[in-house]
Amino acid sequence: MKEKKPSLETGNTNRRDFIKKAGVAATGAVAASTAPYVYSATNPIKWRLQTYSGAPLGAHVILPQIEAFNRAAHGQMEIELYYADQLVATDELFRAMQNGTIDAVQSDDATMASPVDINVFGGYFPFSTRYSLDLPVLFKYYGLNEIWQEAYDEVKGVEWLGAGAWDPCHIFTKDPIHSLADMKGKRVFGVPTAGKFLSRYGLVPVTLPWDDIEVAIQTGELDGVAWCGFTEAYEVGWADVCNYALLNNVTGAWCGSYFANSKSWEKVPPHLQELFKLSIDISHYYRQVWYWGGEAKLRVEGEKMELTTIPADEWNQVVKDAEEFWDDLASISPRAARVVQIFKDYTAVMEKAGVPYRYS
Repeated sequence: MKEKKPSLETGNTNRRDFIKKAGVAATGAVAASTAPYVYSATNPIKWRLQTYSGAPLGAHVILPQIEAFNRAAHGQMEIELYYADQLVATDELFRAMQNGTIDAVQSDDATMASPVDINVFGGYFPFSTRYSLDLPVLFKYYGLNEIWQEAYDEVKGVEWLGAGAWDPCHIFTKDPIHSLADMKGKRVFGVPTAGKFLSRYGLVPVTLPWDDIEVAIQTGELDGVAWCGFTEAYEVGWADVCNYALLNNVTGAWCGSYFANSKSWEKVPPHLQELFKLSIDISHYYRQVWYWGGEAKLRVEGEKMELTTIPADEWNQVVKDAEEFWDDLASISPRAARVVQIFKDYTAVMEKAGVPYRYS
């Protein structure tokens, strides 16, 4: 009996079936790989993020980042940005994020009353930095990253995503300050920790909604601000209602952070988490350049405020007083003491390094 040869038709049929099945499998694989994007493009992850800043300042300190993230997320996620007090009051930001009323926050620890023992080091901590670059170095190379992570790991429902530097702290007022005595009785809007320190010289810290500050200065409810540097004062309109700018700055950089509600963060896929962190880094870089250039330019070319200076012998006493203030706050907890020790160690290194790290 002769062996039956496979027919040409059967072979063609098998080949056609194989190609057909392979095509179906390939189509399924492509669909599977694109399904998350197709789904999220019609039903994206949506966040509500509120910043500490009002809209004029927010246009620089966060808006470019959020716009860039939304473009890069390619429809998979969209962040709605809200400015100071638009959804909740600034001092309620932390709790609102923790309970999920909002998904994320950009603020300093002190202003939004974070329930951690290191919150006093957020915002402006007197004389902890000289320049804006000091702050990221302290976080990356001197251990503050680990301490902040440790502190917020103890708080349920919140993720700390990183810190960065803003502008130095100057005092802008309607009436001039030429000496420490001139501070007495002046009511200023400011960040809590710096305000507490400056109150020993008679300055009166006042808390008001961010959008009310300009009118409060015009009406005399406030005498000025101790909240920012020259760049912000000009950008948001406070330079229009203040006549004088004190060149002696309390610290070199505001310390601000990004936070997210834990459940909201867990719903974001890893690649978008990484994208958001990258956008935070971009925001930090943007501010470093914007503030560094803006501060110098406006000190030299700004015409809206007259510059004043407290004499060196008086101001050196303020710097000396800060040492006692540091030690007082170190007593809050062992972790707070670790932060203060890091500031002391860093200051010693910078002073020994000399120019260009420290000039005096």
